Amino acid sequence: MNHPPYLAQAADAVLLTLKVQPRARRTGFAGILGSALKLQVAAPPVDFAANEAVLEFIAESLGIHRRFVRLIRGATSRQKVVLIEGLSLEEVATKLNELNG
Repeated sequence: MNHPPYLAQAADAVLLTLKVQPRARRTGFAGILGSALKLQVAAPPVDFAANEAVLEFIAESLGIHRRFVRLIRGATSRQKVVLIEGLSLEEVATKLNELNG
């Protein structure tokens, strides 16, 4: 299966590359931007509120518990890499494709 450029396999987990836009009207996916999936979050980039909103939204979107989703790169940047455990690359790709339409 050919996977989107924003997903990569890492040992027993999946890496998701995001371009995050904080302070958006609503939280949701907004297409693909280069090799990243664009995600708009309503939360402001203050006291890691936007980062937490990103992680909660990804977990909810994939139907997994929040503890299986961790920010591993980009805590203070709009470019972020999220580690997703508990799902295969194919499962993540399928679920994100359904949501991103």
